[in-house]
Amino acid sequence: MKFADQTILVTGASRGIGAAIAQAFAAEGALVVVNYLRSEAAAMEVVKSCEALGGSAIAIRADVTSAEQVAAMMEQIANTTGRLDAVVNNAFAPYVFDTDNRQRFWETSWQGYQSQFDGAVGAAYNVCQAALPLMRSRTRGSIINLSSDLVARPSVPYHDYVTAKSALIGFSRSLAAELGPLGIRVNCVAPGLVYPTDASSATREDVRDFITAQTPLRRIAEPVDVAGPVMFLASEWSEFVTGQTLYVDGGLVMG
Repeated sequence: MKFADQTILVTGASRGIGAAIAQAFAAEGALVVVNYLRSEAAAMEVVKSCEALGGSAIAIRADVTSAEQVAAMMEQIANTTGRLDAVVNNAFAPYVFDTDNRQRFWETSWQGYQSQFDGAVGAAYNVCQAALPLMRSRTRGSIINLSSDLVARPSVPYHDYVTAKSALIGFSRSLAAELGPLGIRVNCVAPGLVYPTDASSATREDVRDFITAQTPLRRIAEPVDVAGPVMFLASEWSEFVTGQTLYVDGGLVMG
């Protein structure tokens, strides 16, 4: 099994894309840390599904925008497994992809931007800072940050969300340059619209149909479609890949 004996942290893993990623790692033998904020019951269901798939999992509650809570989570990981092989920063500030009711730029407060920055870049910063000692001790590790293809093709201008996800890519590239000599790789996965998820539940069917028609593979991603590319970037198959953004949107963005 590809990730046997490895410990993988997935933030925001109680549902949607995060749950699919956690389950995919577990199916390959990993011990998965299922981070969640409020949905304890859902997180425990993900843990059960991970175990049913042949891996092992623990659920840890932590607000990843809180450095103190992230540090406590990392201490628990260190005490439980003594290692951390990969981090998947999937959690983000609550957001709804609703083309009808989205805020236009002139309606978007700076606090709206700040909230998304805190949920994307701030959370990744906290997790990476706390994960670094465990990864440095083994001179290897992989960090995968979840961005969005909207940074390259803002077909719907979700201003605060897209700006924060763009900043996350810049953060990741700088981190890749800094941590490369330490044996730690940093990459981004940038999905397009993923359906169904809580965030995409308000996306109208005609909008989904329009995106499908524009996508070379002629469908919209499901959460499981994001898991494979994340696992590739966490695996030894990508050991000479860092500082990259992998678009996972059926070819909607090519670059």
